[in-house]
Amino acid sequence: MKFGVEFVPNVKPYEIEYLSSIAEDFGFDSVWITDHYNNRNAYSILSILSIKTMKVSLGVGVANPYTIHPAVIASAMATINEMSGGRAILGIAAGDKMTLQRLGIGWDKPLTRVKEAVEIIRGLISGNIVNYSGKTFEVKNAKLDYGIEKFPIYIGAQGPKMLNLASEIGDGVLINASHPLDFKEAFKCFGELKKGFDVVAYTSMSIDKDREKAREEAKIVVSFIVSGSPDVVLERYGLKEEAEKVRKALNDAFSGGSWADVKKAVSDEMIDAFSISGTPEEVVERIEELKKVGVTHVVAGSPIGVDKAKAIKLLGKKVIPVFKDKV
Repeated sequence: MKFGVEFVPNVKPYEIEYLSSIAEDFGFDSVWITDHYNNRNAYSILSILSIKTMKVSLGVGVANPYTIHPAVIASAMATINEMSGGRAILGIAAGDKMTLQRLGIGWDKPLTRVKEAVEIIRGLISGNIVNYSGKTFEVKNAKLDYGIEKFPIYIGAQGPKMLNLASEIGDGVLINASHPLDFKEAFKCFGELKKGFDVVAYTSMSIDKDREKAREEAKIVVSFIVSGSPDVVLERYGLKEEAEKVRKALNDAFSGGSWADVKKAVSDEMIDAFSISGTPEEVVERIEELKKVGVTHVVAGSPIGVDKAKAIKLLGKKVIPVFKDKV
């Protein structure tokens, strides 16, 4: 089992550098930076981390081929890979429909766009001259004019078709989920998995020695996950009706209402279904369950804990060794 941590670059770069250094010192395998236009630029942050860290893999989670051309993504990640001594991982996915709408970008042919983007990127990082005529991209005589070392490509996937595509063309898959049931369903969608295929639980996590503090800290993040979850997922956990209360509370909060009411609307069942939250012992128990269903890599995403630095250290002391010491 590999372990990673995800940071949203909505804080100063030196804060992410500090937390990433802690993660490296406490046994994490990977650090991931989210890529959204409204936060600090992910590739700039990864450039800093490529210099300030020595061992951890550095992933973008995830690049979006609607907002950035695959050739530019290839060049950015090839540069990170060179600067870091071969530690780059490209996460790529179709992105968020609502965010793209805010930018005036249509969300057309997501499967095709991701597939074609990966094919173009793979061609470029192989050092080839790429000529490509697809349904969403056309490239003529494109080439990266410097020495390239290949890096792995992980596909961010949720729906059945994208999960299947990930198993066909990816070196790994990033699945925003926390519960074993979600991964059991995901494995039904995969084709034949190649050796070394990395199944990543890209999970909301909140860990603390105090169980109630950990779970309380997770509530706002969980509310957003619940609000954005499709009915088929909510029905899996019997939470469809409760989810409407969360959506209403969120809408009210954004209109000047109380965020305390949002927290009240989030049930224990929601926290259990859509996050890994609690004491180190509880976190270990859940990760054991994920391991049994085939997860090979757990990435701790927001909120991580009440105090991120302390939470990362706690994971490094009490959780990671449980799995690293096993053969």
